[in-house]
Amino acid sequence: MKKKFIIFSLIVLFVVLEFSQLVELPREKTVIVSGPRASSPSNFNVFVTTWRDPNRGIQQVMLEPLWTMEPARGEVVNSLAAEKPIYNEDFTEMIIKLRKGCYWSDGVEITADDIVYGIDITMKNSGMAYHDQFNLYVSKVYKTDDYTVVIELKESNARFHANFVDRWGAWRPFPKHIFETVEDPLSFDFNPPISSGPYILKDYDPAGYWTIWEKREDWERTPTGILFGEPKPSYVLFYSHIEETNAIIAQINHNLDLAEPNIEGFTVLLNKNPYSRGYREEYPWIVDVDPCITGLALNNDKYPYNLKDVRWALTLAIDIVDYIAIAYDGTAKMGALHIPPIPFYQEMYYEPMEEWLKNFTLDIEVNGEVFKPYDPNAAIRLAEYAKSRGYEVPENPEDIKDLFGTGWWKYAPDVAEQLLIRNGFKRDKHGKWLLPDGQQWKITILSDTSSTGPRHNNAIATSQQWRNFGINVEIRASEGLVTESLLGNFDVSVSWPAMEAWGGHADLHRVFNVWHSKYYKPIGEYAVANDGAPARWSNQKMDEIIDEMEKLDWDDPMNLELGMEGLKILVEEMPTIPTFGYPGVIAWDEYFWTNWPGAEKPYMIPYEHWPNFKYVLPFLEPTGRK
Repeated sequence: MKKKFIIFSLIVLFVVLEFSQLVELPREKTVIVSGPRASSPSNFNVFVTTWRDPNRGIQQVMLEPLWTMEPARGEVVNSLAAEKPIYNEDFTEMIIKLRKGCYWSDGVEITADDIVYGIDITMKNSGMAYHDQFNLYVSKVYKTDDYTVVIELKESNARFHANFVDRWGAWRPFPKHIFETVEDPLSFDFNPPISSGPYILKDYDPAGYWTIWEKREDWERTPTGILFGEPKPSYVLFYSHIEETNAIIAQINHNLDLAEPNIEGFTVLLNKNPYSRGYREEYPWIVDVDPCITGLALNNDKYPYNLKDVRWALTLAIDIVDYIAIAYDGTAKMGALHIPPIPFYQEMYYEPMEEWLKNFTLDIEVNGEVFKPYDPNAAIRLAEYAKSRGYEVPENPEDIKDLFGTGWWKYAPDVAEQLLIRNGFKRDKHGKWLLPDGQQWKITILSDTSSTGPRHNNAIATSQQWRNFGINVEIRASEGLVTESLLGNFDVSVSWPAMEAWGGHADLHRVFNVWHSKYYKPIGEYAVANDGAPARWSNQKMDEIIDEMEKLDWDDPMNLELGMEGLKILVEEMPTIPTFGYPGVIAWDEYFWTNWPGAEKPYMIPYEHWPNFKYVLPFLEPTGRK
């Protein structure tokens, strides 16, 4: 088996080494990045609800949305839109002002006709993405001139524009003059595709392994060109290496400019390729601008996870330093709140809430005093772990918190024990926990089948922590992790503990909204949660927070206060357990291209699979090597 794997790897390596010559791409003018194997290689119609691998370059270099969320900059980029959405006083009308001077790659100008037609055809066809959202709210859509679109809403909705803000998914404009000529927009494969972004399709592999994009001659007539200048690479190749080993070998041989290995593979690259580097040039290397918080979703519709004391006991049974050491050798950034500890949210929420966290108490006493569960020195302890592993870390506490987070919850198994005992739990003679009815307490953690990534690593670290505490824990890996989580077929799931935050905007309505009681679904019905927070938890105070947010423009300063109040409710109730921010591991090879958006110059979110990647390309600098 090992011999076969080596042979297979060598075959893939040969293909990668020879690929640029086979397709006559000048390597010094080509950026090669990892991509998925396309399931429908000839189909570029991503405007339908069926998954069409948009991250093969379609969303990254071919399409422009109206607005793009940019977490590293902490802002919303006006892409095809010239300015932010304009609402009337009661949020029953939204106006879109389009950027002038933008053209489809076939020379037709992008105008209000494209937007009006696109929304109309989306509403008429149930198989189009955003069909349900538009039909729920849109009363009428029309233009007042070639660059102004008016959307009249059936009811007030201060967040309707969120459907158009690209944060790894949004309604994106498509060309009216192309789609109006086809009989069925759902079966139309949109091949060759017409581009609104700076690149056009050059070629693709019929087997789905690669897709090549070529820079438009009129790149300056796209939002990318207008906002950021000319993209430097003439070509962008998205290549699926199937196995991480193949991607590592490709980068060692300078045939992969951007890879996303696991932490072990990243270490191999640092040792084998002097041109490879991470987001940070030193430990802990990882990306800290990814707007996703990882952790554990507890099924609040199942006993005993419907008890707040039990949820807090499980939290206090975790030593976060040991936990992150197990999961990522200490390189992940801890997050005590239900939003990621990225620099933007550290400034907006973590730092302003630090004093509240320090003074927060549980209704239990320890040695005659109320118990304060927050540990503001957890990051310092994690830094000490890193030092013990031989890594260099800063001495300044503020610098340490920038790297490892502001704090987490105390490791307090004695307090966790008190919380359980007062709810009727007890230990057997072997120290194992029993439920109040005398049955052994067994927790099954639902995980995915991948052996890498934060979901798997959270499952492994959690199981070890809770077993140490005396709970019988097993991990059940399932390819249907998301589906089973949404249906409630779990005790504890490693689906995200909260809906992903915007990342570049302070509004937390996106995080809280799925917890509104109006969206509650019993076990067996799909939770309204996408992939985050399928916890089946609701709370009247949280309902009030969400309702109040929906009356406000998302830029209203009051939203920040409401966001903090909502986060406090989540801390008090702990329906899910956030652990650490998404520890993105990326490796850039600087042999052909430099000036990637690393931590020393975070001008854009650094991933190649995000739609923002097109905005990175104008900043890259060729080294001149061939």
